[in-house]
Amino acid sequence: MRWHWTLGLLCMTGCASLSRGLDGDPLDTEPIPTVERVYLVPLDEAMFVARRLLEEQRLDIFENNTTHELYSQSWEIGVNVRGNRTFERYLVRPEAVGPRQSIVRIFRLQYREADDAVEEQVPEPGSMRANDHAYLQFREVFAHETFEGIPQMEGFKLRRGFRDMPQERKLLMRLEMVPSLELVGGKASIPVRDVKVAGWTAETPDAAPRCGDPVEGVDALLTSGGTVLVADPMGTRELPDAAARMLCDATAKKLPVALALSVPSVDQAALDEYVSSAGTDADLERLLVLSDFFRRVDQDGRSSAGVVHLLEAARRLRAQGHAVSVVAFDSKGAAGNAREEEMAANLLAFRKEHPDAWMLVLAGDVHVRTGGVGWDSKFEPMGHRLAAALPSSSVRALDVGFARGAHYACRFNVWQQVDCDVHGINPAADARQEPNTPRKVALFAAPGETGFHGRLYLGTLSPSLPVLQRAAKPVAQQQGAAKPAAPAP
Repeated sequence: MRWHWTLGLLCMTGCASLSRGLDGDPLDTEPIPTVERVYLVPLDEAMFVARRLLEEQRLDIFENNTTHELYSQSWEIGVNVRGNRTFERYLVRPEAVGPRQSIVRIFRLQYREADDAVEEQVPEPGSMRANDHAYLQFREVFAHETFEGIPQMEGFKLRRGFRDMPQERKLLMRLEMVPSLELVGGKASIPVRDVKVAGWTAETPDAAPRCGDPVEGVDALLTSGGTVLVADPMGTRELPDAAARMLCDATAKKLPVALALSVPSVDQAALDEYVSSAGTDADLERLLVLSDFFRRVDQDGRSSAGVVHLLEAARRLRAQGHAVSVVAFDSKGAAGNAREEEMAANLLAFRKEHPDAWMLVLAGDVHVRTGGVGWDSKFEPMGHRLAAALPSSSVRALDVGFARGAHYACRFNVWQQVDCDVHGINPAADARQEPNTPRKVALFAAPGETGFHGRLYLGTLSPSLPVLQRAAKPVAQQQGAAKPAAPAP
């Protein structure tokens, strides 16, 4: 991928900044899949990335105009005498599952020089004999591929074809381990006429908050005057749900609580009005009218329905008599270090007025780390600024761990356009969580280079879409943007 994007990149919505780091993850040992991997990417984009992946290995790539399969040039394995040579080539098979769902299978085809003695001894394609290639030793679901119609090599016979899982892992990294973008500024043109939030039900104003399942290991973080920074993967249901539970646990300890959201500080009055309200549909609609942030034409995961549900959980805790505040700490339009400085200043101002409050801060991975970043020595994250200004023992930064899933986010597609939609998301090896395991906090013995003190495990991620959406949403263009579609009725 092209990792030369800058934190101050301008697009039609204003400024786009990264929520995940560009540190890069080395190719890790992804667990062998037991079912086909479906990418939440249009097929043409997935095949574009697969083609580029092979071309970067200095291979010529050819396309079948009928099936759109890709074939690489062949190469010899080792150096052998004529009559005993073996060549290999890649075959990439595409399959469209839906408009934004695709399967891409990468095979390595092996050809053996076709003399009679060899033909009698070699196994048939797709066999699982004990001396077959190591890549064949995985689940039976992938073992029965046929290779009719593939290119032949004169004087050679196809010996076998097997799934090349290392190449598919590289493709997975390119498609699902991509930094998310935060679109700062931009126009607010979505009208509010009838607010329908997924999962929202009309209840009495004094209804109890939905705290959900426990978050194991969180008690060590719940201290008076403590600040917990969480790297929000944005646009998921699981992070706001876990944050709501942490708020419940903190108020149960009789701590004054502050929920700090990556919302522009100019919207502080709108948030204050909502958390002091009865939480009716009319109150929610008024929040969305007062706040331009939730009505941006192109929205990232910071304005998701999950965030609104988290805000409602804070309102309900406050209605029960707990000391709960909500802090909008983001910038309206700054970028780079100027944005980090403004975010830190807003949080420090709140901390000065509320020294005993337990503060939970949700922001992107880049912002919350208390260390530096590997790609820019001059960039100073918000978390680093907070740790320098506050007693170090009171600031804790948590990375997130999860199982492969999906989230609503903005990112660059292969055409270098900003694409805000539901995307697949896959964890790095050290952040991987087994599916169906409980959510928990695991603290490290010491912070790493990026300054994370532990990891919050969330389970399998699922997307949470923006509260307000247009009926037809074009992809945001960096240049020459088309007219936006008509607003939703």
